[in-house]
Amino acid sequence: MRELVYYAAVSLDGRIAAPSGAFDAFLAEGDHVDAINADWADTVPGAVYDALGLTAPRGRFSTVLMGWNTFAAGLPFTDDPYPHLEQIVFSRSRGQGDVGPGVRVTAEDPRAVVADLKSRDGADIWLCGGGDLAGQLRDDIDRLVLKVNPRVFGDGLPLFAAAYDPVPFALERSRTFESGVVMNQYRRA
Repeated sequence: MRELVYYAAVSLDGRIAAPSGAFDAFLAEGDHVDAINADWADTVPGAVYDALGLTAPRGRFSTVLMGWNTFAAGLPFTDDPYPHLEQIVFSRSRGQGDVGPGVRVTAEDPRAVVADLKSRDGADIWLCGGGDLAGQLRDDIDRLVLKVNPRVFGDGLPLFAAAYDPVPFALERSRTFESGVVMNQYRRA
């Protein structure tokens, strides 16, 4: 069965972006970037993948899910960020006219969409963000892959925007990089 994997960069204090939605405080250079490009190639936007001349295999994910604000962060660059994946953007105020041809915008219940995706064949489903969508899908997430950056934001968008309700996850693997980034992989306990 396909798994829903929340793969995201996060600060030491659990933030995925600044209060404005900007994510430029995360480290964009360092040895962790090579590991991401090699091991998580599906998460590299298509134009960046091509520009870097990457040849790492893709196939870990076949679908990416995003909230509108996460998707909109890339709009200055492209309206079709992951053309190698089925792209689904959740929004109650935006429609198909706001995105590229390879992106589907929906106001459907995210949990129903994920249940349908999990019932179909394919590779895993990448939950790209944001915190609101992650909060709605918290009970459906099978694995967390967190790129913990050595930064404290103090304020910003949380990894999960949801009511208090502890959900246990077990650490499966942790990898430390010279850059100070630590990649932790967790599975629902």
